[in-house]
Amino acid sequence: MAADAQPSTTDEKPLNLWLLAVLGVFTGVIAGVGAWGFRMVIGLVHNVLFLGQFAFEYDANLHTAPSPWGWAIIFVPVIGALIVAWLVGNFAPEAKGHGVPEVMDAIYYHDGIIRPRVAAVKALASAFSIGSGAAVGREGPIIQIGSAFGSTVGQLIRMSSHDRITLIAAGSGAGIAATFNAPLGGVVFAIELLLTAISARTLMVVSAATVTATYISQRLIGVDPSFNIPALEQPVFQLDRPEVLLLFIPLGVIVGFLSVVFIRGIYGMEDIFERIPGNYYTRHALGMICVGVMMYILLRTTGHYYIQGVGYASIMDVLQGVLTNPSLLLLLLVLKLLATSLSLGSGASGGVFSPALFVGATGGAAFGHLCMAMFPGLEIDLATFAIAGMAASIAGSTGAMLTGIIMISEMTQDSTVVLPLILAVSVASAVRRGVMRESVYTMKLIHRGHIVTEGLQSPFLGMRWAGDVMAWNFTVQGEGATVPKGITQTILVEKDGQVVDIYQPASQVEPGQSPETTRYITICERDDLPTVLHAMDTADSDIALVSRNPTASTASDVIGVLTRSRLMMVLQQQKKLL
Repeated sequence: MAADAQPSTTDEKPLNLWLLAVLGVFTGVIAGVGAWGFRMVIGLVHNVLFLGQFAFEYDANLHTAPSPWGWAIIFVPVIGALIVAWLVGNFAPEAKGHGVPEVMDAIYYHDGIIRPRVAAVKALASAFSIGSGAAVGREGPIIQIGSAFGSTVGQLIRMSSHDRITLIAAGSGAGIAATFNAPLGGVVFAIELLLTAISARTLMVVSAATVTATYISQRLIGVDPSFNIPALEQPVFQLDRPEVLLLFIPLGVIVGFLSVVFIRGIYGMEDIFERIPGNYYTRHALGMICVGVMMYILLRTTGHYYIQGVGYASIMDVLQGVLTNPSLLLLLLVLKLLATSLSLGSGASGGVFSPALFVGATGGAAFGHLCMAMFPGLEIDLATFAIAGMAASIAGSTGAMLTGIIMISEMTQDSTVVLPLILAVSVASAVRRGVMRESVYTMKLIHRGHIVTEGLQSPFLGMRWAGDVMAWNFTVQGEGATVPKGITQTILVEKDGQVVDIYQPASQVEPGQSPETTRYITICERDDLPTVLHAMDTADSDIALVSRNPTASTASDVIGVLTRSRLMMVLQQQKKLL
């Protein structure tokens, strides 16, 4: 008897759009409140460990006062490291690192399933990492927190994997928007990096979550942009001197190479620490005592810790023209790269967004000094180079070009430098991709053997019907008839109207498989190809018979044959268009 399977492939039917939108709003509420709560916990940890004060208020845009612990401040990052190692090692190993690769892995390889406990463990572990001085950001954790909640909702309420992934992307975008007060940036981040399909349905859900989270964040945290900077000297970029725009090409090249150093530094340091004898506790403590030493030396020599935590105070110094010494800018760039690599490489929990902003700001400002020395009549504020460097660093390291452009514009509320910003972002992204294909998010997945596409791609496979690509050249013969050798077309063997055997030409048979099979599925010509592939996998079949009446599955109703080899041919054609 022929094995048959119906083409229904989704684990559950898609939810009603309005119900899904409501769940998106609910996810946005959690992301908004979570972003505020996460900041409060970071503030408490930071104040207790650095200043010995039990207080939640902590403005990351202002430098931390020198600690009363004196030289013992070196061991504060170590205390945080031991707590992080205990939390991550015992409760949620996926909370280690910067988080976004784990979200992408869940989307592309685990049907959007993220353990609920990840949100709590990630929040606590990242709060202790950032609060104790690890050179990491708070955006990666809130992305993982928001996505974990979206996934949890998607597991509690029966829905398709696609809808669950949409909620994950909504939670991630909402977290980004709430953290940086950048709603457009949050939406674009979800589109560029997390959504597997972009449509009015998915955008509605992501937008609902993002708007909700941003509104709540503004009510709880404030409406000010992430970085308040003075007005640039030129209210509109110098359109009368187009040659000035060319300066942002070499800036993009430099930041592109810095992005390569940034990515390879993090994962190279991770490999180094894995080879050091000991365990998670000792390795992470070793990495963080190195960061502590750098912090203390900077405090004694410059008066500020500079590289500790998210580093927003240092970025503010650059943007407001307080930090202008080119040598110090370059020193801080190098030390931040090293501190971030030591923090994440040894096992900290935190994001890479903020360190990338730091690298872009200091590198951009240092390049601005060089340009002013070479062209004394140049009338561009250093903040212009710093802002363009920040956007280019985000785009180069993460691969999210649109996110870099839009988010930095929102975070600084400065739209006067859009032209140089776009130019620097494009060049930096091209340089990084020319040197290495992997971004800071995808490299970890590549190491696991998991491939994730970078950039928006049209779903050509989903735009083809089975009837568009099926083979028409097949014949039907009765049971008992002799099947000739060297057949050139598929032969269906029928008995009492039912297909009982299928013979394929040798050219269409995979190595090691028999040309004869009884395992097939019946589908209709209006089934899309992803549906067909899933149905074939479910039935463990390599052949789909396209039928006018799939429920009856009689030989007389068959109008075409679709094999895996033919589907692979369609995929090869699609690849040429990407």
